[in-house]
Amino acid sequence: MDLKIIASVLSFTLASAALAQAPATPSPQDSGTHSSVAQREANRQKRVEQGVSSGQLTPRETANIQKREAKLDTDKAAAKADGKVTFTERQQLRRDEKQVNHAIEHQKHDRQRVAPAGK
Repeated sequence: MDLKIIASVLSFTLASAALAQAPATPSPQDSGTHSSVAQREANRQKRVEQGVSSGQLTPRETANIQKREAKLDTDKAAAKADGKVTFTERQQLRRDEKQVNHAIEHQKHDRQRVAPAGK
């Protein structure tokens, strides 16, 4: 049963990472900020994938992080809904991103472990 949960979380994580990849060449209308946001998102996904594969993240921790990532995506969409992300919205999004980063770091380095996937 635990192997099924780990496999489903890992497949979800991989699918999320594939969707979060930035385009190889940004379009002229994209600013440098967009690609750096996408890169930070991709980096977070890689850290989560590494934590799952090494056993540093339990299925519950991974689900919690994915839930926070989904909320962050929802907040980004809401901020972009009116066509302009204000300075205050940008600050809040960055603060939320830092909190997710901190949660990943904390959860990877706590003492909770599972058997590494595939071993």
